[in-house]
Amino acid sequence: MTMSIPHPAESLVLSRVTPVVRERVSAVRLMVFDVDGVLTDGSLWYGENGEALKRFNVLDGHGLRLLGESGVIVALMTGRQGPIVDRRAAELGISHVLQGVRDKGTALTELAQRHNVLLDQTGYMGDDLIDLPAMQRARFAASVPGAPAYVAQAAHWVASRPGGEGAARECCDLILAAQGRLGTYFQPGLLGPGAIQ
Repeated sequence: MTMSIPHPAESLVLSRVTPVVRERVSAVRLMVFDVDGVLTDGSLWYGENGEALKRFNVLDGHGLRLLGESGVIVALMTGRQGPIVDRRAAELGISHVLQGVRDKGTALTELAQRHNVLLDQTGYMGDDLIDLPAMQRARFAASVPGAPAYVAQAAHWVASRPGGEGAARECCDLILAAQGRLGTYFQPGLLGPGAIQ
């Protein structure tokens, strides 16, 4: 019987989590990310005409793209509504975008059913009260350091980097490492020069 040796990057990522978290993450086939406070720092910038602006992080974007390319279904879910999220998702090749969602627990369940994925194969990363129902239903619940204590306490894992500053990338790397797929991206030629992050 041949045992596969994890790539050093996978070993490094996995050395920072418990075996229980690793087991939960290895089962994830659908990973859903909140937007404000997770993919952004939670700030909303308003222009003269009232339009809201959001700042996204390229590290997070690249992680989301790699996760999707690895075969994990990636979705964005937000309680707010606006074209900026659709645009960012399109840049990253994410076709599952749910906006204006108030009941995220039900939305996660319906999304999983639509993709024939068990709730026991889902993950959710959130940072506020509205995210708790989805975090409680998902097999793997993740959060960010800036989340209220009662939200972070509901998570199986909390990123070390803040929302909008690499937290989602940490989560993506963790999933890829636990599923033995992070090391494949260190092979020459797998990351094209024109990849949008």
